[in-house]
Amino acid sequence: MRRESIEDIVLRHSKRGMPILRKYLPQSYLTNAAEEILSWKRGTVLLTTGFYVAGYAETDGPLGTAMLAKALKKLGFRPVIVTDRFCEGFFEAEGIETAFMDVDADDSAADAILAAYHPVGLISIERCGRDAKGVYANMRGVDISPNSAPCDALFLKALGKIPTIGVGDGGNEIGMGNVAEVVRTELDLTPAEIRADILVIASVSNWGAYGIIAALSELTALRLLPSFEEAEEFLNRTVTLGSVDGISHEHINHVDGFGPETEQEILEALQQHVAPRLRALAS
Repeated sequence: MRRESIEDIVLRHSKRGMPILRKYLPQSYLTNAAEEILSWKRGTVLLTTGFYVAGYAETDGPLGTAMLAKALKKLGFRPVIVTDRFCEGFFEAEGIETAFMDVDADDSAADAILAAYHPVGLISIERCGRDAKGVYANMRGVDISPNSAPCDALFLKALGKIPTIGVGDGGNEIGMGNVAEVVRTELDLTPAEIRADILVIASVSNWGAYGIIAALSELTALRLLPSFEEAEEFLNRTVTLGSVDGISHEHINHVDGFGPETEQEILEALQQHVAPRLRALAS
């Protein structure tokens, strides 16, 4: 029987057609993303996240971004998270540098951030990207542009100059421009048009970030994945600060409708997947 891959794990429980998109991506897209990151000169990596939902940031995105930022620190990078005011307080307590972009900023704000940090790479995890009409829309097609800072402009400005990775789970996130026509025709959704050099898909974007971390662990023999307890502690704190489940819009520690038991299942499956490789490389 074929051994379950990291991609298989992060695509468990799919409800939004991500396995359809998988057919249009490289087989080992998570390993590709990890190899790309490890090829970067050790410097500043900008990570963006924060998806506006009903007055708050949703629980999907910030958690995975924080855990990936911690992994990048262990690998010698300087992670800086770029987001807007709806994620204020989420990352600072973790000792992760954060830069805020105003929701009424224009694309020139991205120029200022890129000039200030000179990043070696950009990573987006569950951040809305504008569609062909320049609109930021949620999965219901509602225009959330007035509450979305133009963080995707970082990726527009970086195109062809700075390597980029986009993580998404629905079709309207940064990076989905790579498969925009597939999202439009096969998922019957209006896609984000913002491209990334590497697209990572998952049933939940947090899990896509975990998948990148797992692949980094396999390649470096470092224990980089968070424990379920570490992830749950961060998630609970963001809920206390206002984040909501993207499905129910409630202030609960659920992500895209999945409860803690599913989060634990995914993290533990990834840890079990990388364990043999870590033992082999350490011996």
